[in-house]
Amino acid sequence: MEDKILKKVEELSGEMIDTIIEMVKIDSVESEAKPDAPFGSGVKEALDAALALAEKMGFDTVNVDNYMGYASYGDSEDYVCAVGHLDVVPVGTGWKQPPFSGYVKDGTIYSRGVLDNKGPIFSCLYALYALKELGIPLKRQVRILFGCDEETGFEDLKYYLSKEKPPVMGFTPDCKYPVVYAERGRAVVEIRPASKERFFHLMNQYVLNAKNNGERFHIDFKDEEFGQLEVRNFKILPPEAEDGIPSLQFAVSYPAGCTTEQILGNIRAELPDMETVLVTNMDPVRFEKDCRLVDTLKYTYEKVTGMDGTPVTTTGGTYAKMMPNIVPFGPSFPGQKGIGHQPDEWMKIDDIITNAKIYALSLYYLAKD
Repeated sequence: MEDKILKKVEELSGEMIDTIIEMVKIDSVESEAKPDAPFGSGVKEALDAALALAEKMGFDTVNVDNYMGYASYGDSEDYVCAVGHLDVVPVGTGWKQPPFSGYVKDGTIYSRGVLDNKGPIFSCLYALYALKELGIPLKRQVRILFGCDEETGFEDLKYYLSKEKPPVMGFTPDCKYPVVYAERGRAVVEIRPASKERFFHLMNQYVLNAKNNGERFHIDFKDEEFGQLEVRNFKILPPEAEDGIPSLQFAVSYPAGCTTEQILGNIRAELPDMETVLVTNMDPVRFEKDCRLVDTLKYTYEKVTGMDGTPVTTTGGTYAKMMPNIVPFGPSFPGQKGIGHQPDEWMKIDDIITNAKIYALSLYYLAKD
């Protein structure tokens, strides 16, 4: 059966690549909310296009009030899923070609969102299409979920879970390979100095002349499994009043061996004259390395690529933070870093096809019994 599935993905690969090229031409950066478009007209256009394609393929489709949508195969009550997203980050500067052109050169597609996350989620759709076209009976329903707000707040997933039950198992193709069995926690912290002088002190001593491991704040926690805590994504928040004092906001990617209470407590002890508040937090996520889900994805990765599939951890924050029972899985292969969110975002066509093969076997094994 494995060979049949892989062969069918190959047969569909030309159509899949053509589809991805067209989908990345849609500017789906979040914009002003409109009636029936909570994340803007561009994101809605992408969702409509994805669901129209899935319906044409013969899948049942559901639009969850334009917050998310999904294609489904099978009618069992429980389901497994692949969940990705159609919204993309702003374009920025430095592009050699128009960012929504679907430009192809030397076997590589360049466009905003081709890696993060349209290429991978449409690879999942075509992976499921291969199973459908082969008429493979599955004991569990399979859903391909198209998110619309992954880049700016996960409001799409919150809404989805208020309307639908979570999957029994699944993955999000929005990280790296091999399978990620654990994600660090992610907290957003804001520090409000008492004076402009103290603000400058904060910036100079704790941001500009400090390592990103949080040691100046005395939060440089580390454990063997998750690695070193990281402080990143610094933002200066303008004062509310014209003569007011700016605030500093940053993200803390922290291992499971510490808590937000410890992080905040240590910062407050270091900066007692400043107000430190927790803006948002998503707790760490961890699965056992030998659980059914992780072990299955390890197998499919090794089967298709021939590479070591030993499960890993990540500093990133994906839908796995909020969607129960899923793990990050692909699409970037070892050594492929710093591509998403950057100018000339790219994905190799051969890698897209390899992803689809891995995802087809993964969905098959997760849903077959």
